[in-house]
Amino acid sequence: MAPTGKAGRYRGSVKEFPNFNASQDAEALYNAMKGFGSDKEAILDLITSRSNKQRIEISQAYKSLYGKDLISDLKRELTGKFERLIVGLMRPLAYFDAKEIKDALQGIGTDEKCLIEILASRTNQQIHNLVEAYRDAYERELEADVLGDTSGHFKKMLVVLLQGTREEDDVVSEDLVEQDAKDLLEAGNLKWGTDEAQFIYILGNRSKQHLRLVFDEYLKISGKPIEDSIRGELSGDIEKLMLSVVKCIRSTPEYFAERLYKAMKGLGTKDNTLIRVMVSRSEIDMLDIREVFRTKYEKSLHSMIKDDTSGEYKKALLKLCGGDDDAAGEFFPEAAQVAYRMWELSAVAKVELRGTVHPAADFNADGDAKVLRKAMKGLGTDEGAIIDVVTHRSNAQRQEILKTYKSHFGRDLMADLKSELSGSLAKLILGLMMTPAQFDAKQLKKAMEGAGTDENILIEILATRNNREIQAINEAYRAAYHKSLEDALSSDTSGHFKRILVSLALGNRDKGGEDLAQAHEDAKKLSDVSSGDSTSLETRFLSILCTRSYPHLRRVFQEFIKMTNHDVAHTIRKHMSGDVRDAFVAIVRSVKDKPAFFADKLYDSMKGIGTDERTLTRIMVSRSEIDLLNIRRVFKEMHEKSLHHMIEKDTSGDYCKALLAICGGDD
Repeated sequence: MAPTGKAGRYRGSVKEFPNFNASQDAEALYNAMKGFGSDKEAILDLITSRSNKQRIEISQAYKSLYGKDLISDLKRELTGKFERLIVGLMRPLAYFDAKEIKDALQGIGTDEKCLIEILASRTNQQIHNLVEAYRDAYERELEADVLGDTSGHFKKMLVVLLQGTREEDDVVSEDLVEQDAKDLLEAGNLKWGTDEAQFIYILGNRSKQHLRLVFDEYLKISGKPIEDSIRGELSGDIEKLMLSVVKCIRSTPEYFAERLYKAMKGLGTKDNTLIRVMVSRSEIDMLDIREVFRTKYEKSLHSMIKDDTSGEYKKALLKLCGGDDDAAGEFFPEAAQVAYRMWELSAVAKVELRGTVHPAADFNADGDAKVLRKAMKGLGTDEGAIIDVVTHRSNAQRQEILKTYKSHFGRDLMADLKSELSGSLAKLILGLMMTPAQFDAKQLKKAMEGAGTDENILIEILATRNNREIQAINEAYRAAYHKSLEDALSSDTSGHFKRILVSLALGNRDKGGEDLAQAHEDAKKLSDVSSGDSTSLETRFLSILCTRSYPHLRRVFQEFIKMTNHDVAHTIRKHMSGDVRDAFVAIVRSVKDKPAFFADKLYDSMKGIGTDERTLTRIMVSRSEIDLLNIRRVFKEMHEKSLHHMIEKDTSGDYCKALLAICGGDD
């Protein structure tokens, strides 16, 4: 029986081949491998266009006709990633999973990510089939092998999942929902040390539908999503496993879309993950995965595979993918539903923005001023003392220290710091000592100084600040440079880019929530690209993206997806160019997920050879009291390494120490 979606529709990308004849296909494969060399195109065309059940029949027919094992012949004729993919497709899913787990367990070290992916995502029946297949293929018990190769709470949760005894989705106990949410809260946040056994029991046994209600209740009583608690209370492999279980409970297609994206983004491709997901989901929910991928990452799975792989391997993967969702309307009705669900979820989840720098308890401005004076007096400078005071005080407290320092010593603390510190550390410490508006004003001024303009800085600041912050920047700019920010922007930029920046610099964005009827009209205006008049298009985007409130724009973007099957950023990239394109994309990303926007900027500032210390300093200073904790968490999720770790690896000396103090911890 083919797997179907909620409405009973088949959601795999590979379908049964009509007028199937196993003997004919076996003969075609034999001929493709006969003689010198093999016809790889013929092999991939045939195997990727047959269902798994049909491939098993072809294997049996091949053995009957030629007395040979088809998988052995394919292994002999093919090589590398292409061979792994084709051979994987020839195995029944349970045996494919069994082989993946065997490979993950054997040899030096265990591939925990593979174990987590398979055991966190499979249904009860799939788990039972896997255990049987493992026993049949290797004459060993899977549970015994997992017990022998893993340890601690990670091992316990894997064993629970291996039982395949999760309650079915029609089992939802309303009385238990509230109790489970309370038990999870008490097992973590309200307890000295974490009671992992409660997490294991509830997350490993309750039905998916029940757990979704538990997660909603948990958010209600704790004020934060269950994922935040797991990150805060657990660590290592058990943390990764629990987060994967939660993701699969919430949305299995979204979990796999993320796995595929992470397998291909950045340098190099994680081919084992890519093959495993494409093979295992091709007859289950590949269409759902494609839709989530398109909505979440603003590009189609098809286009990312195309850009990231090559040769017959690429052709086979694209056949399994089954289509390109950059072609408007291909799976539009389902894609729109997925998009709607994602937007509704993000609207309901009130994410608390949290900084990493907080006001110091028992603050004493006079004492801090004395510590700083002593650190800079005489021969040499005590950078450690300066870092300790400045990075552990809130901005308001630093402003008090500035005043106290002047009244106590008759000296300008900023001038003293400037003369005693140098390089990146000086820029960082001086940035922290300014008010946020003064700091932003200075960054904007420097971006427009000298030969050439740094448009990226102008975009980053003006596209991400709220009305209140923009108005404060305007005042600080005029006070410091005796010129209005609008005049400076007008004389230093031109065309539509100038108009966008000037509009943003007014700090006059609408207040309030969404207007559904207006959102529909706005989306309609943005989606009309048929006229081919880019001037008119840019003006329409400016009038909406630069003036509407954030909640309203989120609804506009949702309506836009419903109309076009494209994310609004995709349309901007396709129909615009240069600074105008970059500014509009930055606004869209800021509206959708500001911490993710800054996490990407931080990652880009440190990846590869050399560090963009200017960007690193600017973001760490400006977000330290607003949402740096959120940025840290998104950073870890998106890039599979902590911001703390990347700063530690990419910077050095006192600059590194100060950045790590602002970072506030290692995730």
